Amino acid sequence: MTATPTLAVKLLRAPRAARPHLTLTVSVIVLAIVTLAAILAPWISPYDPDAVDFAAFYAPPSSAHWFGTDALGRDILSRIIHGGRTALVGPLLVVVFSTILGILLGLIAGWRGGWIDAVLGRVFDVLFAFPSLLIAIMAVALFGKGLVAPVIAMSIAYAPFVARLTRSLVAAERTRPYVAAYRVQGFSAPWIALRRVLPNVVPIIGAQSTLNFGYVLAELAGLSFLGLGVQPPTADWGGMINEAQAGVAAAQFLPAIVPAVVVVIVVVAVNIIGEELSDRIGGDVSA
Repeated sequence: MTATPTLAVKLLRAPRAARPHLTLTVSVIVLAIVTLAAILAPWISPYDPDAVDFAAFYAPPSSAHWFGTDALGRDILSRIIHGGRTALVGPLLVVVFSTILGILLGLIAGWRGGWIDAVLGRVFDVLFAFPSLLIAIMAVALFGKGLVAPVIAMSIAYAPFVARLTRSLVAAERTRPYVAAYRVQGFSAPWIALRRVLPNVVPIIGAQSTLNFGYVLAELAGLSFLGLGVQPPTADWGGMINEAQAGVAAAQFLPAIVPAVVVVIVVVAVNIIGEELSDRIGGDVSA
């Protein structure tokens, strides 16, 4: 009698082409579950995330508290669900703002060229010299703790990455025959750039912005861990890790491990999706 192959064995025996597809599917499902949980947090959360219960502090995992409780007796699962709101909204705002600003600057630099391209290129180089997390810390020092200042600062810090990619793509598209054909037909330069060139480069920019989402999520979580981001008692994944430091010293690891694992899982899922999008779009473009 032969043993039934385990799932791990089946995956190893599966064709290599099928494994990335499975990984992508799992990543999409994970990200969808986390996003839906954050959106539906007020309705699906088992407890009030800020409800303090000193009689249940550091309670172990049970049917009442799946992931246990923290030092104040707050349900960890409820705080994870609600914390997804700030953890996902912040990176989303950064990606949206930085993508819009980067596309605008990159389109101008790539389409116009000349001294405009040179000046914007020097501006991008200056911004590249400062890590985005450092710019966010400087913004917090100037404007105070919270989510607004880091979002604005990181939007400015990530815009050059999008702008440089957009600039190179637009500069390449500008030399293609279809652009010359539109010029001969009398179409204006802004019309060609916005209506024909930009739609051709947006998919590639979108794939890069997806990767940026994962980077920003990790950096904003790190900022909250340092106590410079979202402030207590608002639930936030990075803030939860910060609040759990005292518990780690008392051998209470779960309040710190759970949000840390969630951050890692979400960042990895986003990166897998972004890499897959980049590979597929890059393949389509090269073809």
